[in-house]
Amino acid sequence: MTTETILFLLRVGSGIILMLVLLALFIILWRDYRSAVTGVEANRRIYGQLIELKEIDGRYLETGTTYPLLSLTSLGRSPTNAIPIHDTFASGEHAMVALRNGHWWLEDRQSRNGTTLNEVMIHRPAIITDGDIIGVGNTRYRMELEQ
Repeated sequence: MTTETILFLLRVGSGIILMLVLLALFIILWRDYRSAVTGVEANRRIYGQLIELKEIDGRYLETGTTYPLLSLTSLGRSPTNAIPIHDTFASGEHAMVALRNGHWWLEDRQSRNGTTLNEVMIHRPAIITDGDIIGVGNTRYRMELEQ
């Protein structure tokens, strides 16, 4: 074998190795991109809604105002919350509704007036289900999940 043939084979071999490295890099980046997109889509997915209620004669009636239920939904007086509440008894960041391990959880965010679940004050995160009534200040919401 001549020196020129050996150099040619080394060039072809290094070119093939370079192509394989680039292919592996592309596959890794593609998988990372797909997992990031899946995570973002899961956070944007609407799982149901919270329906604002008004108490009239001891019964709760819908006001017609609904809010989408995301995997992480914050409630409070601050306009940065997913559901801003116009109630002086609500804290800036009052409560959080979150989807964790297939269950919906309601958590009070150390609010001054507390958070209720079906008119019972909660002191630690509690599992909530379809039809439960969430109380934040003087405002009530009914949880309605997609079927």
